[in-house]
This record gives sequence, C-alpha cells and structure tokens, in this order.
Amino acid sequence: MTTPSSSEPILDVRSVSKRFGGVEALKGVSMALHPGEVVALAGDNGAGKSTLIKTISGVHAADGGEIRFAGEPVSFATPEAARAHGIETIYQDLALADNLSIGANIFLGREPVKRLFGFLPVLDRPMMAQAAKETMARLDFHVSRLDAPVGRFSGGQRQAVAIGRAIYWNARVLIMDEPTAALGVPEQRKVVSLIKTLKAQGRGIIFISHNLQDIFAVSDRIVVLRRGSLAGERRIADTSHDEIVKLMVGG
Repeated sequence: MTTPSSSEPILDVRSVSKRFGGVEALKGVSMALHPGEVVALAGDNGAGKSTLIKTISGVHAADGGEIRFAGEPVSFATPEAARAHGIETIYQDLALADNLSIGANIFLGREPVKRLFGFLPVLDRPMMAQAAKETMARLDFHVSRLDAPVGRFSGGQRQAVAIGRAIYWNARVLIMDEPTAALGVPEQRKVVSLIKTLKAQGRGIIFISHNLQDIFAVSDRIVVLRRGSLAGERRIADTSHDEIVKLMVGG
C-alpha cells in the first residue's frame, strides 16, 4: 500500500478562499490529503469546516486559490462532477432511501437496466444484489438479509451502506461529515473500524467530527480551522487533546 509519506497528495487544497457577501468564510486555507491517509478537520461551529468540504466537493465555487486532484487542477461546477472524479461526500443524514435495499441504495439514481424479451426495460435486480454482496464483503460488513430495507438497520449499519455506495462507484477520496454523531459506543467503534478498512484500501479520507476521541482513534493528522483560517496542523503522534482544543478556541 502506498504510504502517505512517500506519495503525492491525491487532494491538494492551496490557499482557497470563499466569501458569502461580506462574510469571508475561508481565508486562504490550505491542506493536503494522501492516499491511505485520514485527515481530520476540527474547529468550532462557524470555523469553516462545512464551507471547505462543500468547496472541495462542488457545492460552492472557490473565490480564490486552487484545488488539485491527482496532480491536476480541478474546478467542480456540481457535486456530480466531483463524484465523477472520485470524490464522494457522506453527510450526516446519509441520503439513504429507508424503504429500499442495500443494492437499490447503492444504485440510487443510477439503476442498471436489462432488456426483457429483447426490448422491455426492467431493473437488473440480480446485478444490484450481487453488487451489494460484493461491496459489503469488501467492508467486512455482514447483515442477515441484504434485501431488507435499510430503514431497519442500526446507525452504524446505515453508515456502512453509505460508505459502500461510495466505494462501489470507485471513490478515491471520501469526505465523512460527523459519521459517529448520534451513535452509541458499539456503533461508533464499528464506524471507526470501517474507516480503518477504507484507509487500508488506500483511499484518502477527510474526517469531520466534534468528537476528539474518535479523531485521535482514526486520524493521521488534524487540520484545525478557526474563523475561516488555518489555525494549525498536527500529526496525531505529536499532539494532545488539550493542544487541539487550544488551537480551536485560540487559547
């Protein structure tokens, strides 16, 4: 597996700025992400975390600076354009259809079709089921019924479905927004395990969380934002909870 220290960044954000009217939400923020690396974004509410990930993922256009993906400058007009490049964002609400199966959620909006009798289009449900089985196996994820509606699943299982959808479509960078929020401790551990699996597969992960314990459990580096600016960047091995809190609040 490629190690972060020996590889070029898969994602390189260089001095990116973003304004909303008179509010400067991002003030020349830079960060890099390597394959097989987990970088945490930390900061209080209003620090600029959401604006940064939305600028990376095509929701907002940057007003200044540059974003490079796999060494090439990119500018995504839409989230679909970012996904086509291999950048997937998993928001806290997961955007799953609770009444549909894992396979149907993986292909939501991109359903495979086969021709019955040579002309009648029908959903290729066997292909969707097989994709669900293979994708969940890659995450070491097991449920008793892959065809069950995902609304019956636990919070951690639903996170796995959202992650599975991203990796099925060959995401090279996953942005995970508060993936352990509102989960019990066992479910948090499952999500942490999933993130470690993704890291071992060589994917780059941006991990946003208010939970410093989770950040220290899965991340290689922490990028701290404060009031739209880069307050600091630390390797997990070289910092502490107290130092990160001081960077966040400016103490």
